[in-house]
Amino acid sequence: MTIYYSLTFLLLATEMVTFCLLVSPLPYTVRKKLFRFLAESPIVAKVAYALKISFIFVAILFADALQRMFRVTAEAEAAKSGGHPAADVRTETNFAARKFYSQRNTYLTGFTLFLSLVLTRTFYIILDLIHTQEEYAKLKKIQGSDKGSAGEVAVLKKKLQEHEATQRDFETLKKQAAQQAAEFDRLATKYNEATGTSTKGEKKKNV
Repeated sequence: MTIYYSLTFLLLATEMVTFCLLVSPLPYTVRKKLFRFLAESPIVAKVAYALKISFIFVAILFADALQRMFRVTAEAEAAKSGGHPAADVRTETNFAARKFYSQRNTYLTGFTLFLSLVLTRTFYIILDLIHTQEEYAKLKKIQGSDKGSAGEVAVLKKKLQEHEATQRDFETLKKQAAQQAAEFDRLATKYNEATGTSTKGEKKKNV
């Protein structure tokens, strides 16, 4: 295996380990810190940029391996249909080896590209899930505080109603007191008028 296909295999193994890490059942706090680091770290951003460039080369290797696989397959079919003697074991072994290597390189580069797409999509799905869970926790907290505020508002409304009831009772007492005072003044005036009239009559008799 050449050096670039060895590096491709190493990249594929790294992708497999990363995928297992992403889908592993980590605690929410650990997963939140991990994905926040992966999403916000400038070092990870530089590594991701380098990986994008490497995937371009992997795509070129995939196209080359695919082309070689088709060419080797076509040559093997042409050799079989050309009536070459079956005793030529070296030729058949050579075609079989070339076909095996071409198919191996095709599958290696193809799976590397496919897993890179799966990793990217899985990462953003889990990141969106974490953001959604954070928003849900905030909304739940706000809803809890709204319930507490609603309870305080209900208590204040009850106190206000009690104060209004007390104020109405006080106004009623004031009206009753004013009416009683007016009635007392009226009776006192009548009494004074009656008493004054009788006193004047007695004075006239004495004279």
